[in-house]
Amino acid sequence: MSRTAAPAPAGASARPEASIRTGTSARPAPAARPGASARDAAERSAGTPPFNPVVLMSSPEHFRTTDALNPYYSEAALDRDAAVEEHREIRQTLERVGVEVVSVDPPEESQDGVYTANWALLHGGTAVMARLPHARRAEEEHARQLLEGLGFATLEAPAGTRFSGQGDALVCGRYALCGQGYRSDAEAQAFACEALGLERVQLRTVPQLDDAGAPVVNGVTGWEDSFYYDIDLALAVVAEPSEGSPGLIAYCPEAFDAPSREALRSLEGVDLIEVDEREAREHFACNLVSTGHDVVMSASAPRLRAALEERGLRTHTPRISELAKGGGYIRCTTLTLRR
Repeated sequence: MSRTAAPAPAGASARPEASIRTGTSARPAPAARPGASARDAAERSAGTPPFNPVVLMSSPEHFRTTDALNPYYSEAALDRDAAVEEHREIRQTLERVGVEVVSVDPPEESQDGVYTANWALLHGGTAVMARLPHARRAEEEHARQLLEGLGFATLEAPAGTRFSGQGDALVCGRYALCGQGYRSDAEAQAFACEALGLERVQLRTVPQLDDAGAPVVNGVTGWEDSFYYDIDLALAVVAEPSEGSPGLIAYCPEAFDAPSREALRSLEGVDLIEVDEREAREHFACNLVSTGHDVVMSASAPRLRAALEERGLRTHTPRISELAKGGGYIRCTTLTLRR
């Protein structure tokens, strides 16, 4: 069903109208999957508000792989029609599990405008806007106007810093799990967390190495590169902590340096699931969207899928190939608007 854009958060000023479409699919409360606990079933039928209830998605209309901005860029021809269909399947799957999707048009000048997770980090009624690679710079103003049109107050990360938005900063309760070194700087992460009232957990993933063991510098961005260039390729927040229940994070240990692994294992009130390195690196296992009950994830990550289902979570696995040619996957195409 279609409806108007969500009202502005309390305290936010009115913003100019943006080109925005919203919609959800009406559905009954999902039945508990085989093996789910009675408590899970009760929570579902009671309509427990999900994690990630509203997300922003941008059309892949202008998606292309002209500039190789990360190690995943494929030289194989891109089938844009197939990418559009994959994007539609992600959206429809999210809507089926109760997520409201706000759809917007992409900037024509940017090849990666479909990856909205990199546009900003939002918490409450405030968005800290991203500072992206030059090839994606057109997305910055486009995203600011759209988010202000939705009623969010916007802040700019410090000049001269890099900041990859939600792609490099995932919120789990009071924590913001932040990546640095490839697409984001610690200074920008510190600014965002202070502005949004979040406790920063600064992490670092391992670099991509050449045959001599030296870090690879991306030829387009001029920045060091990594197969986990954004934190959402190495880690996923499956559930936030709630009263009486711990949060749940899935992460790939091999993706992180030793201090980061220790920092994750030291988090209070959060359980961890280890993700197989091959599933994370080759099949984007961590790049998922969870409601806390349902997980929309890679169809090629059977070990993680089994681990999630053992905990009573329902998994949904759209098939993705074309969108992955730009180095993004399911989570990359969604920016969480409200928690």
